[in-house]
Amino acid sequence: MSPVTPTPADLTILYRGPLASCDYDCPYCPFAKRRDSGEQLRADRAALERFTAWAAAQTGERLSVLFTPWGEGLVRSWYRHALVELSRLPHIGRVAIQTNLGGRTGWLADAARDKVALWCTYHPGQTLYERFLGRCRELTALGVRYSVGVVGLDAHLDEARRLREALPPEVYLWVNAAEGHTYTDEEADRWTALDPLFPYSRHPHRSAGLPCRTGESVVSVDGDGTVRRCHFVRAELGNLYDGSFRRSLGPRGCPLDVCDCHIGYVHLETLPLYDVFAGGVLERIPAGPVRVPTADTLRGAVPRRSLPVVTR
Repeated sequence: MSPVTPTPADLTILYRGPLASCDYDCPYCPFAKRRDSGEQLRADRAALERFTAWAAAQTGERLSVLFTPWGEGLVRSWYRHALVELSRLPHIGRVAIQTNLGGRTGWLADAARDKVALWCTYHPGQTLYERFLGRCRELTALGVRYSVGVVGLDAHLDEARRLREALPPEVYLWVNAAEGHTYTDEEADRWTALDPLFPYSRHPHRSAGLPCRTGESVVSVDGDGTVRRCHFVRAELGNLYDGSFRRSLGPRGCPLDVCDCHIGYVHLETLPLYDVFAGGVLERIPAGPVRVPTADTLRGAVPRRSLPVVTR
C-alpha cells in the first residue's frame, strides 16, 4: 500500500506590522494623518519582508493571510510586492489587505487574480467619489476580488447609496457601525437596506467563553512575530519565527465579554458567518446573495456602548 500524503493544515494569519501612517485624516480614526519616520518605515518593511519569507517557506501547510495595517499599506511598495509574491505561491489559499484604495491598482496585473483580494473602505470627505469609484472599476476590469464599505455615519448615507447604485451588483457593499453610536431601529433599517448584514455590526456580540476559531486555525501576528489569538486579546501564544506558537494552538473560548469588530466576531463559531462568507472570509465577500439575519441568529447581540475605537 502506498503511503498516504497528509493533508496540509489550514492556518489563517492576520498580520499587522508597525506601520501606522495614513494619508487620510478621518475623524473616527486615531491614526489619521499620522506620519512614520524613515526609520519606522524601514523597520516596517524589514518586518513585512521577514514575514513574507516565512510564509513562502511554509510549503507543508495551507496559509491564508489578511494584512490589517493601522495605516495605509498599498501606498508602500513592500505591501504591493508582498501581495503579488504570496498570491503566486501554491500553498497560499488567499492573500488580502484592508485599504482605502487611494493608490494605483495596475500592479495587481502581476498578481494571481484567483488568490489576491482587497477589502476597500470608502471614506467620504477624504477622497473624491469619482476617484474612488474609478479605482473600483479598475479592480473589476482587472478581475480582482474586492468588497467595498463605509462607516455608518449619517453624513455618509447619501454617498453610500450613490456608491451602491454605481457598483456592479455582484460587489458587496458592507457597512460598519460607527463606534460609540447607538442606532434607532429606523436608522438601522436605512443601513440594512444597503447592507443586509448590517445587523451583525449594529451591536457587539457576547463572546465570553464561547468557542472561536481564533487561537486554533486563526491567529494574529505583529511585526516582531509575536502571535496572539486575535488583535483584541493581548495574551501571547508564542512566536511565529521560532515555532513556539504551534504548541499553543487549540480550541478555546473567548476571554472577552463582547466582540465588536468584524475581523473578530466573523470567527465566532456561534455565528453563521463562515457559511455566509464561505470562500471570502478574509476579503469580506459573501458566498452568495445576502439576507438579513433572523432575531434567533442575533440572540447574542448586546446594546452598543462606547467601546475602544476600531476603525477597520
